[in-house]
Amino acid sequence: MILFPAIDLIGGKVVRLERGDRSRCKVYSDDPVSVAREFAAQGATWLHVVDLSAAFEEDEDAREANSRAIEAICQVDGLSIDVGGGVRSLARIDELAGYGAKRIAMGTVLVTEPGFAEVAARGFGDLLVADVAARDGQVKVNGWRDGVGLALDEVVGQLAEQGFKHLVYTDIARDGMQTGIDVAAYAHVAHVAGFPVVASGGISTLDDIRAVAAAGADVIEGAITGRALYEGNFTLAEALAVAHGEEGAC
Repeated sequence: MILFPAIDLIGGKVVRLERGDRSRCKVYSDDPVSVAREFAAQGATWLHVVDLSAAFEEDEDAREANSRAIEAICQVDGLSIDVGGGVRSLARIDELAGYGAKRIAMGTVLVTEPGFAEVAARGFGDLLVADVAARDGQVKVNGWRDGVGLALDEVVGQLAEQGFKHLVYTDIARDGMQTGIDVAAYAHVAHVAGFPVVASGGISTLDDIRAVAAAGADVIEGAITGRALYEGNFTLAEALAVAHGEEGAC
C-alpha cells in the first residue's frame, strides 16, 4: 500500500485544517520544501500536496507562493508528487505536469463541469485523479464549503465511465480530527467506483494504517496521513513499515 504524507499549503506555508475549515488552521512550517525533504529522508516515495489557497480561491500572492512551493517540492529527489486543490482548467493541469507532478487531482469540476472532467481524464490518462470529498453521504465542492445536491455514490459511480482510474476519497467529518478511519466506508466507495481508492481522513494511529492495509491494495491502494505525523503520534518510518507489511523485519 502506498502511504502518502500530506503537505497542505496556504500562502506557501505548511498547515493542517480541521474538517476543511479555513478558520481552524494550524501552521506547522514556513518551509514546505524542507518538510518534503525530511519526508524523503525518512523513506517516503510519494507525497500528497494540496494547494488550499487555490481551492479557497485566495489572493494571487497566496496562490503564487503555493505554486512556487509545489514546483520546488516536485524537484526533491526520490519523491513522486500527487497534487490537488483548485485544479479547474487544462492550463493548470499543464502547469502542474510541467513542474513534474506524477498525479494531479481534480475535485470540484467533477460535478460542476463533468464534460470537461471527462475530456481531461481521457486526455491525460493515469496522470489525473478524481478527488471526491463528502460529509454524511453528500458531496462537497469549492474547498468542501458547498453542497451540490449529489450523493457520494452517484458521483463515484460515474468516474470509470468518465475515464478515471484513480480516486482519492476524503471523509470530511474525520479529516484533521485524528478520530480513526472508517475502513468499511472506503471499501464501499472502491466497490462503487470499480477500482481502488486512496483513503483520506482520520488516521490517528498505526492501527488505523494496519486496518487500511489489511483491506488489500485492490480495494485501498493508498492512504494519506497528515496531522498524526505532524503531531508525533507515530514516525513516518513506523507508518511506512506498517503500510508495507514490514513490521519486525530485520
